[in-house]
Amino acid sequence: MYYIYNIFVYIAGFFLKIIALFNTKLNLFVQGRKTVFQTLSDTISATDKVIWFHTASLGEFEQGLPVLEALKAQYPNHKFLLTFFSPSGYEVKKDSGVADIITYLPLDTKANARKFLALTHPELVVFVKYEFWPNYLAELKKSNIHTISISTIFRKSQVFFKFYGGWMRKSLRAFHHIFVQDETSQQLLKRINYTDVTISGDTRFDRVLEILDRDNSLSFVEDFKNNTPTVVIGSSWAEDEAIFVPFINATTEHCKFIIAPHNIKQAEIQKLKSSITKATVLYSERAQHKDLSQFEVFIVDTIGILTKVYSYADIAYVGGGMGTSGLHNTLEPAVFGIPVVIGKNYTGFKEAEDLVALGGIVSVTSKVSFQQVMHRLLTDADYKKAIGAINDAYVRSNGNACEIIMRYLNR
Repeated sequence: MYYIYNIFVYIAGFFLKIIALFNTKLNLFVQGRKTVFQTLSDTISATDKVIWFHTASLGEFEQGLPVLEALKAQYPNHKFLLTFFSPSGYEVKKDSGVADIITYLPLDTKANARKFLALTHPELVVFVKYEFWPNYLAELKKSNIHTISISTIFRKSQVFFKFYGGWMRKSLRAFHHIFVQDETSQQLLKRINYTDVTISGDTRFDRVLEILDRDNSLSFVEDFKNNTPTVVIGSSWAEDEAIFVPFINATTEHCKFIIAPHNIKQAEIQKLKSSITKATVLYSERAQHKDLSQFEVFIVDTIGILTKVYSYADIAYVGGGMGTSGLHNTLEPAVFGIPVVIGKNYTGFKEAEDLVALGGIVSVTSKVSFQQVMHRLLTDADYKKAIGAINDAYVRSNGNACEIIMRYLNR
């Protein structure tokens, strides 16, 4: 299987170069990797002390960031290397300055892994959540480089727990320690005789709790809200719009709506705006209006401010769950202690599964159930407060993952 895997990686690499000619995202994936080794050679010397963090994409980056920042504070004389697998992470964070060197991770071939580690010679390696690359892990183990995995989740369906998964179980032995999110993951690892494991929870809780200590003020949102109950709809897709737009148009409740669509292309934004019959203003139009409070709907046609917008919400709807694109981050609104509503597809998103079971997140399946839930939340203050309190307690009770990981690293 290991031999087949290596053949597959080379074949995949060949075809990716061809497909990249016709796909913008894959072109970034391919072109971005061409300069990695030169970048590493130019920025890391033989005497540098290096700590390497690897994440798949933007979500995993957010999970790893609390530990990265804690290590940076503790080891200011080390160089920090951050790698991404996906363009959606790298392209957003490549100029952020959060690490000394930020690059793509070259494809997982034996030659790439050896060259990468020869150039970077890390003292510590941190992989986040789902990243298991057999050739990199084999070389890390061979070099006895201290390697950990954090915020990791294991499921019975993964190859590690199949009868044919011995070659991948071997890769797990490269990790000196694995910090998992839940007891199920710990028990699965114990069944395959991997015992260097600690239940730490998800470092994203540490990340979102930091939001409460920031300045989340947005003057234009304050002007728009004007002390009116406000529903914030974050990262919405067409399938989400199909259930909330009819409610916005029909409701007589005293409330306002802020919509932050996932797709902010101009044509899509205009299509959304034209579907809403109430007075609507775009973020990009805000300067043209002296009194934003006259509008009932505000559409955020920009990126990077949704977390702050959630701080003004009385109720939040998080998109992605009505379709198959994947549920977006429910912790960002939940940290503010408000009710959160999502679509019907949330299996595999642990915090959503937990909070639906606890009652802090309400899952809706149709326009009708969305209307019923929103009506109750907008009219029953005690119900709204109780749901928000569940979310607040859940987030706060899970916010010590980074501390647990740092205790291990310090020891």
